[in-house]
Amino acid sequence: MTKKIVFLLIGLFLLTTVAEAQQTKRQAKKAAKLSAKAQNAQRARAIFDEAYDKVFGEQGSSLTYNVNIIGLYKTAGNIVFKGKKSHFTDSKVDSYNDGVTAYMCYRKKKVVEIHNANSDKKDKHSGKFKFELSDFDYSMESEDGLTMIKLKQRKSAKGTIKEVKAYLNPKTLDPVKLRIKVAFFWTTVKISNFKSGGISDAVFKFPRDKYWDYEFEDKR
Repeated sequence: MTKKIVFLLIGLFLLTTVAEAQQTKRQAKKAAKLSAKAQNAQRARAIFDEAYDKVFGEQGSSLTYNVNIIGLYKTAGNIVFKGKKSHFTDSKVDSYNDGVTAYMCYRKKKVVEIHNANSDKKDKHSGKFKFELSDFDYSMESEDGLTMIKLKQRKSAKGTIKEVKAYLNPKTLDPVKLRIKVAFFWTTVKISNFKSGGISDAVFKFPRDKYWDYEFEDKR
């Protein structure tokens, strides 16, 4: 009887040891998976920040864009950035923003609207695309030969943008395409002719003489 009890205890000990080993192995796999996910997120954020700075940094950038909002709104043009300054031209509007004042020049109506630089009223679409970089969880993967950085909005965030997919040249990190989800629809922005650096502040100065025959409306 004593031997049976001893064998039983040894058997229970072995089963417990195997179960604990399996549990430890599962926990290790889970920890490794979480670690890999965390490393991916960290790497994705670092790459996105580098690409973001190439576009919006103080060195400035220029590009050609083509926007398609679920086929309902399409536009294309050229834009120049430098910090908080911008200048863009599309089929209908010329815009000059020196970081303090924004001028929206509507060629068909021959009207120049003057706005504060950060006002959403200067563009009916600008208010729809607001977000903070800290509002998102980041991840990255390769797609169609490009580096795709995914930004997924956290539940606590209040911005209008729910998800962003930024497609970058894997060698230069130049932007190639953006997919932006606002509410339940996606906007696609294709980017070409991208250049970072060498942007003069003169680009953002409003050339009043060019619009001498326009009507001016101060919206500030």
